[in-house]
Amino acid sequence: MIKRKTIVRDISWLSFNERVLQEAADPSVPLKERIRFLGIFSNNLDEFFRVRVATLKRMIQMGGRSRMHLEIDPDRILEEIQEKVLSLQLDFEQIWNEILRDLKKKKIFLVNEKKLNVIQQKFILKYFNEQVRGHIVPLMIESIPSFPALNDKYIYLACILAKKDKTIPQKFALIPVPARSLPRFLILPSKNNEQNIILLEDVIRYCLPNIFSFFGYDNFSAHAIKVTRDAEIDIDNDISTSLIQKIEKGLKNRKKGKPVRLVFDKEIPPTLLSYLIRRLGLSHKDNLIPGGRIHNFKDFMDFPESVFQQTSLRKQPFTHPQLRSANSVTKVVLEKDIMLHFPYHSFNSIIDMLREAAIDPDVLSIKITCYRLAPRSKIINAIINAARNGKEVTVVIELRARFDEEANLIWKKELEDAGVHVLLGVPRMKVHAKLCLIKKRIKNTTTHYGFVSTGNLNEKTALAYSDHCLLTANPNIMADVNRIFNYLQNPDLKFSFLKTCKTLMVSPTGMRKQLIDLIQRETRHALQKKKAAITIKLNSISDEMLIEKLYEAAKAGVEIKMIIRGICCMYTENNKFKTAIQSISIVDEYLEHARVMIFYNNGQEKIFISSSDWMVRNIDHRVEAACPILDEKIKEEIKDILNIQLKDNIKARILNNEQNNNYVNPRNTKKIRSQVETYNYLFKKRGKSVVPDFYFA
Repeated sequence: MIKRKTIVRDISWLSFNERVLQEAADPSVPLKERIRFLGIFSNNLDEFFRVRVATLKRMIQMGGRSRMHLEIDPDRILEEIQEKVLSLQLDFEQIWNEILRDLKKKKIFLVNEKKLNVIQQKFILKYFNEQVRGHIVPLMIESIPSFPALNDKYIYLACILAKKDKTIPQKFALIPVPARSLPRFLILPSKNNEQNIILLEDVIRYCLPNIFSFFGYDNFSAHAIKVTRDAEIDIDNDISTSLIQKIEKGLKNRKKGKPVRLVFDKEIPPTLLSYLIRRLGLSHKDNLIPGGRIHNFKDFMDFPESVFQQTSLRKQPFTHPQLRSANSVTKVVLEKDIMLHFPYHSFNSIIDMLREAAIDPDVLSIKITCYRLAPRSKIINAIINAARNGKEVTVVIELRARFDEEANLIWKKELEDAGVHVLLGVPRMKVHAKLCLIKKRIKNTTTHYGFVSTGNLNEKTALAYSDHCLLTANPNIMADVNRIFNYLQNPDLKFSFLKTCKTLMVSPTGMRKQLIDLIQRETRHALQKKKAAITIKLNSISDEMLIEKLYEAAKAGVEIKMIIRGICCMYTENNKFKTAIQSISIVDEYLEHARVMIFYNNGQEKIFISSSDWMVRNIDHRVEAACPILDEKIKEEIKDILNIQLKDNIKARILNNEQNNNYVNPRNTKKIRSQVETYNYLFKKRGKSVVPDFYFA
């Protein structure tokens, strides 16, 4: 392991993805969910190579100027990445084979082209001719002077065409598997007590003679390959080109990005593999990952649910108790702060508040930031209706939200067509804060209300992501939200304008200094023998300056507790720490996405929710907002939830220096699964008895 002041960010991320793989390996998790976790692991790894590995390769190409930003040579990091990925790949295959055996016990079979009975063969031929053939366009790669740019969202069948009597020289071909146009999974006719599924690529494999026989070949083999490309979009400094044009150009260039990984069926013949490596411009020093027959495992997140006798018993979100019997969300929020905890509380309360604003004759304007939206967004629908009702509506859309750029371009046009004023953020800086500001006239007085959230305004992910959203009319909070929107609406204003915010911590201007001040205050109190404590919950922590301040605090005796879902670059074990750091990561059914910070502050606790992780990109290169929690009951609720999570001994892993993902040992204490306990804790506040524990059956 490479040693430095902090753990290498990319190695820590791989450790996080290993925790996802642990969920797939857990026999207590139902099969459908285990398969879904394999899909999540695969999708995560794809994005890791498209972004992080691609960035490291760029640094190598750029030479000394970029290397000076790393304490470690990127070549060494890539070597360590390759070693870890190959190890994880072996674990993946072992887990998949275990799952296949467990599926078999339930009489669910994933069959290939060699295991079909006569009825299934006829079914597949008919399906291929009617549904698939029109989508198949083989690439005769040996006759193409310039090798085609393979789409990294596809898998390809690398085929060898041969004649058994060798009267015709063998040839190579590639077939793109059209899994974006057709279902990846096909349920086959089966016996009454069985479920047989075949993958689309195996349908194509079975029908290779129908595709190539007219060439005179009679012997075919096909092996799956997948290319991963550099997905970074370069935004140049050409001031004559609009941001939209740059994004559109970048999306086109992304499809032709430099290959950074080749995943292939380990049974592929060496001659064909060598040919592909050469034509793709790769070398054996690049990330060449041998695997099984199946690639693009991300599609397995949508494995057919109908083959399982029992579907998910996930509990449904419920309405916040203070909004259940209310005729109006707005009326309640104008009177008191409401904290929504997704996915336990229903996201519909957010949509209802925006719908009310859209039709309320006293509402003058709505301002909102949008980073990632649902495919058929009810948020957008409410905003458009507000504009149609004559409200002044402003939407900040972040076109550079990675992998959502294209969708956000479409939303931009739809909003502008409806008369919405669309802002595209700040040059060279993403707008990541999750904010809403609604302006309303009440008896000749202007009132502002809205929300500050840790997560995206996305009703789809709100069912799976754990987040907090504060609905409030607090004048101090709303004044700062208004200042942020004023800055976003006035490009001539300098960043320093954000320093006028008095209640919110805002990046890129004041958040770093304020966080450091809060940590140092705890450090001083510890040195003065006073109680001092910091509890943080984040997706990731990699900022070396903030980590260094936490090291100093731990050495002074500050009690530090951390819940970090993903990247944790902080060493949590050190003999110089006066109080041992408790650091865990929770990976379970819901993705822990919320950011929370608690500073003991000599008994006058300061509690914040935030859109920002403790990473350089968030603190210095994005517009982010951290909001103080001022309502005492909500403070206690936040603390209770974090305490439940800190006691998790079922899905919590210890983040030690080695990051080897050991589970917290429940010993002889009560078993606590924090996501179940959090649901029960919040459900009890409805004033009804708790229904039986849900989860995996």
